[in-house]
Amino acid sequence: MAKASDETPGASQGTPEQTESGGGTRWRRFALVAVPGFVAAAVLGGMTTQGLLAASFAVSGDSFKMSADELRGEGFAQYGDVAESVDGSSRPIGLSMIDSAEIDNLCMSSLWDLPIGEATLVITAGENDPVEGSSMVIDIEQLRGDAEFSEIEIGRDASTLDKADGSQGPVGGFGLQSDAITVTDKELTSWAVTAGSLRMSGLGLSVKPGNHECF
Repeated sequence: MAKASDETPGASQGTPEQTESGGGTRWRRFALVAVPGFVAAAVLGGMTTQGLLAASFAVSGDSFKMSADELRGEGFAQYGDVAESVDGSSRPIGLSMIDSAEIDNLCMSSLWDLPIGEATLVITAGENDPVEGSSMVIDIEQLRGDAEFSEIEIGRDASTLDKADGSQGPVGGFGLQSDAITVTDKELTSWAVTAGSLRMSGLGLSVKPGNHECF
């Protein structure tokens, strides 16, 4: 199984001790060294409930890739967390929240290892009109791109985050937030995404033999 792109410089390494939550994510304290940013869209839709912004399901054993020409978001927050997989493993992630987002030229891909060989699920949208998402939550493993933040706060206690709805994390946890965020030439590796709503104009979905990932 092919995995994500090269690691973002300065990103945290390692696998925390497995928790017993039975799925989803559990609040755990872990400091992110790199300044993360966010995000590209969601196709693994699920409702985001008030006060519980983490993915409310056990993630699969594989990450997936998303790219976009540009993301423009309002209300952004992030802190360290742990995602748990159905295979019993757990992994550190940057739990990222964005109240509303527009995404140009979105691509999302998942590489599958099938009995007949590799195949890639490819989903595209937003080539002409942007993808629009609200209450988005992304389990970020890696992010690359050029980011611009408005009124950013880095190192704020995660329990006091207030620029994205329901974004409070654990007391003493490392957090960051900003009023707005713009990311161009974005390449993102994620384990899970949820959204309160998602509008994908010009949606295209295909399964292609071989490796045809977004980046």
